[in-house]
Amino acid sequence: MDLPPLAPYPETAVQQQIPVADWPVFVDSWLSLAGGYLGLADEQFGKALKDGTLEPFLLSYIKAQALTRPRPDPASPALLASEAAAALKKTVFLLTARTLISKTPPAPAAFLQWDVLADFAKVYGRHRVSAVLSGSSKTHHLAAVSVGVAEASLSSVKKFLIQQMEQRVSGDLRAVEDRLQRLNHLVSAWPAAGAQLLAGSDFLDALVGCYTIMNPPLRLTIITTTYLSLLSLTEPPTPRFSQLSDVLYSLRAAASDHKEGPLNVNDSLVAELVSATPILQQLKQRTEAANTATNRILPILRDLETYRKVGSGGITVPQRRIKARPDKGKGAEPPDASGPASTSASASASTQHPHLHPHKLSQISQIQDLFPDLGSAFIAKLLDEYSDDSEQVIAHLLEDDLPPHLNSLDRTQNLSDYVPTHMAPHATPPLPPTTMPDLPPPDADLPKRANVFDSDDLAQLNKKTAKLKLHFGKQKSGRTADDVLRERTDAPRKAAIMSALAAFDADDDERDDTYDAVDIGGAVEPESTGGDDALDANDLMLFAAFQTNIKVFDRDAVARRSEDRRRLREETNMTDEVLEGWALMLQQNPLRRRRLEAKIAMSGGVAGFAGGQNEVARTSWRQTDDDGEDGEGSGRGGYRGRGGRGRGGFNRPPRGNVDGPSGDRDTEAARRRKESNKGSRANHNRRDQRARKMGRGM
Repeated sequence: MDLPPLAPYPETAVQQQIPVADWPVFVDSWLSLAGGYLGLADEQFGKALKDGTLEPFLLSYIKAQALTRPRPDPASPALLASEAAAALKKTVFLLTARTLISKTPPAPAAFLQWDVLADFAKVYGRHRVSAVLSGSSKTHHLAAVSVGVAEASLSSVKKFLIQQMEQRVSGDLRAVEDRLQRLNHLVSAWPAAGAQLLAGSDFLDALVGCYTIMNPPLRLTIITTTYLSLLSLTEPPTPRFSQLSDVLYSLRAAASDHKEGPLNVNDSLVAELVSATPILQQLKQRTEAANTATNRILPILRDLETYRKVGSGGITVPQRRIKARPDKGKGAEPPDASGPASTSASASASTQHPHLHPHKLSQISQIQDLFPDLGSAFIAKLLDEYSDDSEQVIAHLLEDDLPPHLNSLDRTQNLSDYVPTHMAPHATPPLPPTTMPDLPPPDADLPKRANVFDSDDLAQLNKKTAKLKLHFGKQKSGRTADDVLRERTDAPRKAAIMSALAAFDADDDERDDTYDAVDIGGAVEPESTGGDDALDANDLMLFAAFQTNIKVFDRDAVARRSEDRRRLREETNMTDEVLEGWALMLQQNPLRRRRLEAKIAMSGGVAGFAGGQNEVARTSWRQTDDDGEDGEGSGRGGYRGRGGRGRGGFNRPPRGNVDGPSGDRDTEAARRRKESNKGSRANHNRRDQRARKMGRGM
């Protein structure tokens, strides 16, 4: 006899449109038909699975339950038949498990896709699904054909994740986060999935690189994926300690490269992993318990311990600040045995939960990130059992060695909303009358004010004398402008000021103190510090290395690990970033490069001279600075030039002078330049200038 077909399980949006009275009927129908399919023989069950509507129903139920919020709406019709819904959920699990472990015929490919297995693990938890996917029994585990199909599906999503994470910001980070979160449920329940993800170094390198992106939700997901994948390598029935040692080697190398590089320590996946999770303790305990590859794994774990961030609590979930309510003295009304209302009030009060501390809520959310199938109420009881120690709770959950009184509890139970009970409104009684005590009369024997300004006129003013002695602003007087002009008391002071102004000659040139601070003649400075000499020595040493091999200053790992770079760091006491910046600034400043070349040339040509001659900055105005600072200014000739408007360049040979012999070509050219420069530079002769001043009447 063939069973009636099963209708697919509706999604949450469709459930909201179903009348509340009809939903229990639907649940009872699904439960009855699912129980009938579960009682079929293997041959009939395989035929029904292949040709009937059982497969669409199971897949739609798992998908709908996986997408359901952890705390559904109280008005949802799914809550109206809680007992029947729980029985239906259990029956669907038994049907799905029977489908997955089926040998003849093998499980359909639709059940072996990675997203279906991940949703199956999310809905039914790690322990139940792990017994189905990797059970120790010979009959209750996936067939070899089914494992191959599941691994092929997992390889496709692994390839997609690697491509998107290697693109960093350009990749689809939202899709990466969503798929990693779903994979975390599968890796937690099926250790073979974690081993396949960590096979090779591409996936781990992509996780390390993608963690540098400043995206807190994505970072939390990456930490969870790495943590669960590492633990999956030590899970029975086939621990993979050899692969674990290779992965730990890769993590140590990534942490070392990140520490030597220019990135921030907070962008390191390894540092956050060892600081926020008990991964090192878990791996150490499991390695010592298995007594396998301890000589290879334990030293690496000790090295990874050094990357733990000091004083860091790891990733913390931000909690909303709860405003504390003031205590008004209105507690719960005491129960009264004389009425039924008191009985119901006491019953409801007994089922309420007090407010939890924000720190405990944060611990519950952190544990739920690692074990999404656990309810908040169950985790709260575990924290109470182990004195709010999150690491002990995680360790006992991973080892599955909870005490019997905790292991028998409902793992999916959540904390209910706390609804405070208020008292019935009552009239506020009036306050009793109070009498204020009489204030004592002021004591006449109080000490008087003693101040150093007591004898001042301002301190002794009273209302009668204040108007005569104190005024604000200009004092009113009967003086006129003629009286002020006839006043001759300030005449001597004004005459002295005018005499000083007359003695000042505005045409006198100011003394040129440009070269007072710099000794041109080569005298030894009486006070000198060694800071500039050390800098010049470092510049010469670095420039010599720059001319010998410019590759030493490259900004890559090969150049930083080279022997020449190490020697430069030791001799100059500079870091890699400073050395690379020095080379970059030298390439962008050709003038500085010419100076260093000149210093090296002068130090090599003159014995005992290091090229440390003081540089004199030019003082004349220039329209542009293209002339350089070598003293090649245009002027009137001369050998020892000072640049600018002065006497020629530093290396320019002497030219003709106006005082030279008549008929000489250079002399005549110098005289012509002098006459032409007079008009162009406003350098007129003194006679004409004096005539102009006299014409102005000065």
